[in-house]
Amino acid sequence: MSYSVGQVAAFAGVTVRTLHHYDEIGLLSPGGRSHAGHRRYEDEDLDRLQQILFYRELGFPLDEVAVLLDDPDVDPAEHLRRQHGLLTERIEQLQRMATAVEHAMEAKKMGIKLTPEEKFEVFGDFDPDEHAEEVEQRWGSTEAYRESQRRTASYTKEDWQRIQDETNGLNQRIADLMATGAAAGSPEAMDLAEEHRQQIVRFYYDCTYEIHTCIAEMYVTDERFAAYYDAIRPGMGAYLRDAIQANAARNA
Repeated sequence: MSYSVGQVAAFAGVTVRTLHHYDEIGLLSPGGRSHAGHRRYEDEDLDRLQQILFYRELGFPLDEVAVLLDDPDVDPAEHLRRQHGLLTERIEQLQRMATAVEHAMEAKKMGIKLTPEEKFEVFGDFDPDEHAEEVEQRWGSTEAYRESQRRTASYTKEDWQRIQDETNGLNQRIADLMATGAAAGSPEAMDLAEEHRQQIVRFYYDCTYEIHTCIAEMYVTDERFAAYYDAIRPGMGAYLRDAIQANAARNA
């Protein structure tokens, strides 16, 4: 079974001119000719073309492709192993690129002026924009949301690192207090709840006690928030919610 240059071009998704060029430079010469002198490609030629197109897709120049394919010490199985390794590297690279683009889009949406590398450095595996769309839908028309947007738009990497460090420190102190057995309604727990509210005031917007208790409810009802706090200490989301509610009642 042999194929014309037009058929092969259609199979492979390349132009007839490309196949002519490969023939002219000796990269892919058809295995036969018709009685009229037209190129006829055999199955082995199609296998070689597949190899050529694979290496070209990975960015190899044609002269390097020729060297790779004509190496007498490399058998077809070795080509497959090499291609598998190259393809695996390419997939990993594309995944990293996709992640970077996603973070860049999120940063732009939230006004966070950090590079993807800086965001990973500051936040680690935690995604600070995971709730961005939901927050905008629920509170986008409020002054608190607009104030938060204005303030965070000017934050630098150092600002976010300072905020993250302070947040982590407070979370650890809340977890440590839980470990002592102190009740969520104890003065110590309510003081930490107030500090939690003041962090929001200083970094984002004027967080009233009413707003604070609404946010705290999500620490239990929203599985994403619950998982975040439970990873610090099991039950911490509910403990912090209760302490915030107690603090709001204390200041009513």
